[in-house]
Order: sequence, then C-alpha cells, then structure tokens
Amino acid sequence: MYSSNTKIKNILIVAAAGFGKRMKLPYPKQFLEYDEKPLFLHSLLVGEKSEKIHAMLVITQRENIDKIREVCEANNIKKVYDVIEGGKERQESVYNGIKAIENIKNLDKNPIILVQDSVRPFFKEKYITDSIEELENNDKISGVIVGLPVKDTIKIVDDHGMITSTPVRKSLMAANTPQVFYYKVLKSAYENAENTNFMGTDDSSLVENIGGKVKVIMGDYDNIKITTPEDLEFIKKTK
Repeated sequence: MYSSNTKIKNILIVAAAGFGKRMKLPYPKQFLEYDEKPLFLHSLLVGEKSEKIHAMLVITQRENIDKIREVCEANNIKKVYDVIEGGKERQESVYNGIKAIENIKNLDKNPIILVQDSVRPFFKEKYITDSIEELENNDKISGVIVGLPVKDTIKIVDDHGMITSTPVRKSLMAANTPQVFYYKVLKSAYENAENTNFMGTDDSSLVENIGGKVKVIMGDYDNIKITTPEDLEFIKKTK
C-alpha cells in the first residue's frame, strides 16, 4: 500500500480497534457503513487527499488486519504505512501505533502525530491543517485537540446520583478528535502512563498528566463519534 519518498513529517493514526459493544452489532462498529463505505475509511480518505499527511497507520484487531488492508487497496489508499494490532483498551492500541512510528522510513526527527477515532465519519481536512498550523506556530503548547463548547448544563454527581456541584458551562469543552502532538511529547506521555499505570480517557489527558499544555480549537457539531444506536439515526439524517 505505502509508496512515498517524501520526508515523513505528519502522521495520521486511525484508531480502529474498538469492539462497539454498546452498538449491539455482530461485528466491530468501525465496519459499519455510512455512504456505502465503512466508517474507518472516511478518515483514511481525508488523510489520503491531504497534502499535510505524509503517512498513516491503522490500529485494529488482529483478525481484521487483512480486511483493513483489502479495503485500503480497493479504495486506492496509498499512504497507509502499516496496519497494526491493537490492544484491549484504546490507550494500549494507540500506544502500539506510537511504538511502530520509529519503523517508518524517511521519518522526520520529531514528526507531528494526529490521532483520529475511526468512527467519526465527518472528519474534515480543516481539522488537519488548522491543528498542525496551531501546533507549529505556538511554542507555548504541547498539543492541540478539536473540541466544542458544551451545550447542556453539566452536573457533578456522587455514587448515589446526588448533585455535588455545577461547573460553569462556558469553561467546558467536549473533546473530539483529531488530537495532535509532536511525536516526542506523545511518546513520553504514553511511556509515563505505562510506567505509572495511569489510564486516561483520551490522548490529551495523558499529555496533561505529564504537565503538557493542550489547546482546544473549534470543531463542528457534526463531528460525532458513533457510539450508540441513537448515533446511527443521526448519520442517517445526514444522507
């Protein structure tokens, strides 16, 4: 699949190793089709067309590696350097991808890594260009993520469902993907998490855990992650 002599400065990792138990599907949700394409393929097509992306890695279950490769070849995806076996949790899966980066030929000394959820079918080119530009031009930050202001009032509750506090809504942002960092920062964050048994809910939380400053740039409300059957109704309406 992979064919390039370009210096590899920007790498897109597509995390496609989830099982999607909440979707109640007989197969992993990343193979669910939208617009006659499996969900994971939408992100790869955007990365393939983007001049900013020089190589891509896909993380998936061992039994689906060949299937992912077949889909890539059938759709003329040439930037995928490798399809890598994931782990039991997303954090382990992405870490497998990070460790595989050092094997990429013509690698820049400190490339930019974009981590993208495979089940966000409305991934856009502007997320790639805007996040890379922000990271390259702002030496006060360790990373950039795409996010959105929270629309609803959020309540903090205890184990019994009782409200303990109400945070100020204007300071709350919903984290989406891509999440974008320099390779050395992201690798250090994942190594630290492994050594300290820290489990985060996204890549940014691991970078924050080592003192990194991460900026949120504005995304779009259609950049949803397909997680529940209700989400299927949303994407059906977009056709």
